Order: sequence, then C-alpha cells, then structure tokens
Amino acid sequence: MKKLFTLTALAAVTTVVTCAHGQDFPGKDKVITIVVPFAAGGPTDRVARDVAEAMRKPLGGVSIVIDNAAGAGSTIGNAKVARARNDGYTLLLTHVGMATTPVLYRKLPYNYETDFEYLGMINDVPMTLIGKPQLESSNFKDLRDWIGKNGTKVNLGNAGIGSASHLCGLLFQSEMKVEMTTVPYKGTAPAIADLLGGQIDLLCDQTTNTTSQIEAKKVKPYAVTTLKRLATPVLKDIPTLDESGMKNFQVTIWHGLYAPKGTPPAVLKTINDALKVALKDPEFIKKEEGLGAVVVTDKRIEPIEHKKFVQAEVARFGPVIKAAGVYAD
Repeated sequence: MKKLFTLTALAAVTTVVTCAHGQDFPGKDKVITIVVPFAAGGPTDRVARDVAEAMRKPLGGVSIVIDNAAGAGSTIGNAKVARARNDGYTLLLTHVGMATTPVLYRKLPYNYETDFEYLGMINDVPMTLIGKPQLESSNFKDLRDWIGKNGTKVNLGNAGIGSASHLCGLLFQSEMKVEMTTVPYKGTAPAIADLLGGQIDLLCDQTTNTTSQIEAKKVKPYAVTTLKRLATPVLKDIPTLDESGMKNFQVTIWHGLYAPKGTPPAVLKTINDALKVALKDPEFIKKEEGLGAVVVTDKRIEPIEHKKFVQAEVARFGPVIKAAGVYAD
C-alpha cells in the first residue's frame, strides 16, 4: 500500500511539472486573450484580429479574443500584459510604439526589455510622404528644393505626438537637416482632412491611411519609406526616399507579438510555432496585402531576433526624439 501511494504521488508530481512547462497548452475550453493597446477598428486592431484567426487552427482551434485596452499612447495595454499571469493565455500585439514609448515617456509602468517575452514579428506597414494638391512640386527633387528654401514656413502634419506619422516626420526633418513647422492632430483623419484643404503642406503616414487618397488623386505622392518600391498597383510607380537621395531612409509600422515575462519556454514555443504557420496562411497574407502591409518572412520571426530588432529601433528613434525635445508626459 505504501509503495502504491509513492507511485501515485510521483505521478501527480510529474503531471504538475508537465503542466508547468506548458505541455498541455493550450488547454481545452481555455481562451487566449490578445491585448491590443489601441481602439477597435484601427490598423493594429485589424492586424490582431486577422492574425488571431490565422493562429486558431495551429493552436488546436482554441478561442482567441481581442481586448482593446487603449490609452496613453499604448502604455495602458502594454502595462496590462506586463502584469498579467504568465501562462500564455494573455498576449500583447502592438506596433512600433514598443520601441518609441521608452523614449517618449520619462516614466513607464513596465520595462520593454525585461517585462516581456518576445514571440516574433508579424508585418511591416510602409509609409508614404504626401503633399497637399496645391503644391507646385511635381517630384521629390523639386519638393526637396522647395523645403530647403522655405524651412519653417512648411507645415508638416502628423497624427499626434508619438504617432507613426510624427516619428516619420522627425526622421525626415533630421535627414533633410531642415526644421519645419510641425502640426500635431488628434489622429490621421483630421490631418488628412486639413491636407486636402490646404491647411498643411505635407504628411507622412502609413499606406493603410493614404493609399485611397493617392488612388483618387486627391493628394500628391512624393515617396515611400521602404528601401524597395512597393508592388501594389496604386503605389508601384512611387519612388523610395532611398533612391531619391536620402540613403537608407526606412520607416515602417511593424507589429509584433509578446507574452508576460516568465511564460514557460514550451508555451512560448507553441505560440511561436503557431505564429509561423499563421504568417504563411494565404488568406492572412491576402488580408495583409489589402492593408498595404508586408508579412514578415525574415529572421525577425524568431524571438531573439525580434528583440534585437526592437532594441535597434529604440537606439535609432531615441536620439531623434531627444534632439527634438518631444515627450508625451
């Protein structure tokens, strides 16, 4: 009887250890929550819902729900995941803000390097430099000359402090070595509305927000912010800033997936494996292309390379943001 008890107890301990290392992940009747630190309906929310659907099958059909925890430039949602239980059932999907908030905010309730497990990159969303329809400049060379002559008389709009368009604008001015007048808005929609109306001169924003305006010929497109021209029919003839003389200029709005620090390695591997399958899903790729996004196929899909990339982005954006003296708090 004593021997039977010992074997039973050993089996129980083995079961606990197996569960602790994530061998049963995801469990039956469990739900995975992907926290998106932005409002529902926006580009990042759409990416999250598409990738969640593509990951369901490789995760055994588990239910995946989206939790929109918007506010404070993504820091509310990020902090929520940093404090979450590290069992793999709460994840974070966010964009380039993971690399810019550490510079924009003097104090954060989390550490981007130590409070998260990096799971892999998802996509890159290119950006476009567009101008108001009244601008006389017909190409980037003419635009560059015009900016050089007018400097602070040029109004460069953005979707708000810390937004992707704001960061693109800061980098653009840094590379141009010309200070323009920056005009922040509460979102891309009002910025584009004023661009169309001629109240501002230029805007650098992601293709998800600008492609329809370019296709309708309501704005003047001058360049894209990728190193290679884009393949989409509407944007394929627009030159890159790199080929236009601003060598190695590249800004994309990338998205990545994260888990709370301390999530078991086996769980992380299961999620990363599912993500890799999702990124090869033809339907997912089609949806991303529809957003003007490019699905990641390079080494950044690996957790360690994902983290290295984010660290490099922090190093790249940090000096530009600090030089501009811009802070969100």
